[in-house]
Amino acid sequence: SDRFGLSQLYQLRGRVGRSHRRAYAYFLIPSPEVLTTKARKRLTAIREFSDLGTGFRIAALDLEIRGAGNLLGAEQHGHINSVGFDLYMKLLENTIRELKGEPIPEEIQTSIDLGVGIQIPPHYIGDAQWRLWLYKRIASVYDPEALDSLREETIDRFGKYPRSVANLFEYAGLRLAATPLRIQSLDLRKQRLLLKFRSDTPIASAGLVSLVGRDSRMSLSPDGLLTVEIGKVSGPPLFALVRDVLEELAMLKSE
Repeated sequence: SDRFGLSQLYQLRGRVGRSHRRAYAYFLIPSPEVLTTKARKRLTAIREFSDLGTGFRIAALDLEIRGAGNLLGAEQHGHINSVGFDLYMKLLENTIRELKGEPIPEEIQTSIDLGVGIQIPPHYIGDAQWRLWLYKRIASVYDPEALDSLREETIDRFGKYPRSVANLFEYAGLRLAATPLRIQSLDLRKQRLLLKFRSDTPIASAGLVSLVGRDSRMSLSPDGLLTVEIGKVSGPPLFALVRDVLEELAMLKSE
């Protein structure tokens, strides 16, 4: 079975047993010491993805392992592992826009530093490549629903994650909320939350001034730096507080 592709193994396993008939699929391998790295990944995946509805995850992982190939040709190869599928597709989209003479949208992403650990520790995921894979997946998440799905997939594949990985997911969620507001940076310094806005932020300046006037914790500098006094808070309450601030700011967006 180490010579078969991941999708082939998934299809073979799905061909045994129907309706009320219980059946078993036995996948035989040589000594584990002679398996290639990719074969180990395929066999690990087919063992872990055993629930109903995991076909899409199998297909996505197969794409990560084999590569996306040449989308405009017949070769099945590529460098998907080097850049990640989402970034690969973004680069392709930008290249097509450039060839058509269309403007390429500016890439905007909020820089976040709350002074908490956001590492994926080796004791949680031992393989460095799998850790890098998860870093890439979290960094390329495009909406809250996809982030929730990735949380579930991570627990399904690797088990309950530690606090630092939870922080990493929280960072991704804050980034999804802050980036549309054109917030350049979001930092925690000496019990103060500092939010630096870009000049093209959609937040109405009049609304922001009004918010600062109503909330004694907030102050706004002339260069567009919003300071929020949050006191000594950490862990989940810290992320909840930051989310509340971002939700307040989102309500000030200009139509």
